[in-house]
Amino acid sequence: MFFYHGAADRILAAAGLIAKACAQKKALTVYAPDPAVAGALDRALWVHNPTGFVPHVSADSPLAAETHVLITGNLEHLPQDEAVGSRYERLMNLSGEVPPSFSRFSSLIEVVSEAAEIRQPARERFKFYKDRGYEIQTLDLTGKA
Repeated sequence: MFFYHGAADRILAAAGLIAKACAQKKALTVYAPDPAVAGALDRALWVHNPTGFVPHVSADSPLAAETHVLITGNLEHLPQDEAVGSRYERLMNLSGEVPPSFSRFSSLIEVVSEAAEIRQPARERFKFYKDRGYEIQTLDLTGKA
């Protein structure tokens, strides 16, 4: 479990982390049930790198089974494809709550900005995970996107 905290802009920080995973050809599912957050992330992934873009689709897209990065508001029905790898390997949580069935994933990534409305629920999630015995690595993004 990874908690990236101190991001000046949560969406841009998430886009940067997603770009790194994509460059390494790692499958990543992004849980963003708020359509405004999902839309902002979609836009950020199109423009994050001025010389390229991060391939991504929504989980209900016909291309979902062959795309490494999925954005979804529902973790119940994720497409599988051997070429992409397990959809249950990495989960990035961009919601304000503990994602449903997060324990199915090998790794959980939380991205937290300095905004109080993001930071306070993230502290509660951190405590929730820690109280259940999950090992959590914290990484400081202060001064980064």
